[in-house]
Amino acid sequence: MDLEVVQGDITTQDVDAVVNAANRAMRGGGGVDGAIHRAGGPEVLEDCRRRFPHGLATGEAGWTTAGQMSAHWVIHVVGPNYRGGERDRSLLTSCYANALAVADELGATSIAFPLISAGIYGWPFDDAVDAAVDTLRSTTTNVGTARLVAFDASAYEAIERRVST
Repeated sequence: MDLEVVQGDITTQDVDAVVNAANRAMRGGGGVDGAIHRAGGPEVLEDCRRRFPHGLATGEAGWTTAGQMSAHWVIHVVGPNYRGGERDRSLLTSCYANALAVADELGATSIAFPLISAGIYGWPFDDAVDAAVDTLRSTTTNVGTARLVAFDASAYEAIERRVST
């Protein structure tokens, strides 16, 4: 699998699936979650309600339509809330592995990921980068291209340095 790093808006990536760093309720929120729900429109929320009436557990992944985005699907993952005491790293790495498994089920060949749990959930940035890169590199998948989308220049530079090693 090719692992790419870009700086930009995850909602505008030209990929088969975008990954949403969702909360357990799967009803939209702030950060990446809010941006995806705004860009995808009401279809994303409607599909979340229909497919996940009780939400998802931390570390799990599931898909919905991407609504009005150019991607075909949104793969929702619930990252661990480090600030809330969820500090088991396997919950974080399972988000990436489970998203790839869902992508394989869907037949997606390209996928864009945010840096899961590194925002409001407070996972230490350097470890969040390591968890993402290590898991994406070590997970067996049919996905041809995985893209890590950094929101700003400093995150892009840090992720790019790690991917280049």
